[in-house]
Amino acid sequence: MRKFIVPAISLLLMATANPAKACTNFLITKGASADGSCMISYSADSHTLYGELYHWPAATYPEGALLDVYEWDTGKYLGKIKQARQTYNVVGNMNEHQVAIGETTFGGRPGLEDTSAVMDYGSLIYIALQRATTAREAIQIITGLVAEYGYFSSGESFSISDPNEVWIMELVGKGKPVAVKDKKGRITWKHNKGAVWVAVKIPDGYISGHANQARITTFPLNDPENCLYSPDVITFAREKGWFTGEDKDFSFSDTYAPLDFGAARFCEARVWSGFNKVAKGMDKYLDYAMGENLHNRMPLYVKPDHKLTVQEAFGLMRDYYQNTPMDMTKDPGAGPYKCIVRWRPMTWNVDGVEYFNERAISTQQTGFVFVAQSRPYVPSPLGGILWFGVDDTYTSVFSPMYACMTEIPETFAVGNGDMMTFSDHSAFWVFNQVSNFAYTRYSDMIPEIQKKQKELEENYISMVPAIDKLAAEKYKTDPASAVQFLTNFSVTQGNNTVYTWKKLYAYLFTKYLDGNIKTPTNEQNPTLKQPGYSEDFYRRLVKETGDKFKVIGSSGH
Repeated sequence: MRKFIVPAISLLLMATANPAKACTNFLITKGASADGSCMISYSADSHTLYGELYHWPAATYPEGALLDVYEWDTGKYLGKIKQARQTYNVVGNMNEHQVAIGETTFGGRPGLEDTSAVMDYGSLIYIALQRATTAREAIQIITGLVAEYGYFSSGESFSISDPNEVWIMELVGKGKPVAVKDKKGRITWKHNKGAVWVAVKIPDGYISGHANQARITTFPLNDPENCLYSPDVITFAREKGWFTGEDKDFSFSDTYAPLDFGAARFCEARVWSGFNKVAKGMDKYLDYAMGENLHNRMPLYVKPDHKLTVQEAFGLMRDYYQNTPMDMTKDPGAGPYKCIVRWRPMTWNVDGVEYFNERAISTQQTGFVFVAQSRPYVPSPLGGILWFGVDDTYTSVFSPMYACMTEIPETFAVGNGDMMTFSDHSAFWVFNQVSNFAYTRYSDMIPEIQKKQKELEENYISMVPAIDKLAAEKYKTDPASAVQFLTNFSVTQGNNTVYTWKKLYAYLFTKYLDGNIKTPTNEQNPTLKQPGYSEDFYRRLVKETGDKFKVIGSSGH
């Protein structure tokens, strides 16, 4: 196996560029999807994020009403902003107008956060969803809020979609106020409030992705139909001394989030692996993904070889570098049962040299994951489906949650358990029971888990056309009854997913207890198998230990 050493400077940058939430998004335009829908996917990956399904009902507010803003990551109070007169129904990261937003944090250059600001990236997402009717409008709302109230967080990439357009937007703050002394010694405060940003519409028929590294490089300066940006995105960089070339050569990513080994191997590699699943020719960027050649940068978007189904969108989120040199089942860290997870920390030191584990899309610390499907051929509010799951994407189940639903399944509801409070009817805890038990005997248990996963998801997908038809009929005469019908359907399927998974855990736990594999019989006791470890693992053990465990008197051939 090829060995990679992480340079010390790379580790220093990783500390600022890869915060706790290390997430992955893919963006699929309607011309790249099999059913003509726009889709974005998002895994919210954090060791302290509790997976639950948020809900904000539509509401009206009086003139002059204010809204308290709390940082999404920590719950810290940041301040007040003006409330909108009208807000829309939001389920998770999608609203009744089929606008959906995801994110990944790239951090960027140090010193660009503004701790005096009010708007953090999470609040921008969920407030924009309550106010926007299109993806473009969401961009205007997000950038308007940071211009008025300042930007609290570090650099962020956003995926923003509606039934017709899919956008990637990258945004980074301009730092906190600094004291400036004039010739007479008087001090004034200079405050570059807000953020610099650029948003690019993904061309129809293409897909894009981002995973904790800024991806927009150069961009068109005179094409507002396909590219929007802050008026000072280039001039601010010039003021800082980070860019001196011609405007046409300005690269957002290279300026505000310069690449290093960690950005490529831990972040861009995830995007590359997703692209590699669906588009030929990505092998020419393998050296970039592996951090060996940072100049061989892959494109912002690619054209897939075929139009992608919603199931294939699920599959993009279940990647662990299968069938690539980074395949996580192929190195010793996988153990005897070919496990695809690695316990943190991600880097470690041996004899003064730094080493690392791969960071794949499928990872144990996912709080929640979704594929948002915005369908232009189904009228809002009936068209949006948030395919939602919790925990590790490889063992999770995407359940259909219509964006118009007015209540949340109890098993996914906010307040049903938390990160330190176990609840045996919480989706998050039930799915973690299955996945964490599976990590102990992965190659044995994962086929059984994925069989049940496939069964549920295929059943849900097959039900949607009939559910759509019934809802549309109801909507003609009684819109409220159509919304209630879709709410009942979503709640029922969400709870069904969790109840099915509880039964799966009971089955796996009894079958694989104590390293055995038991099968029930008509007799008092089950049949018992003790398959031990793989031959490959035993050979590794002998190679490391020599004759330590050799049975005295045994001879080989």
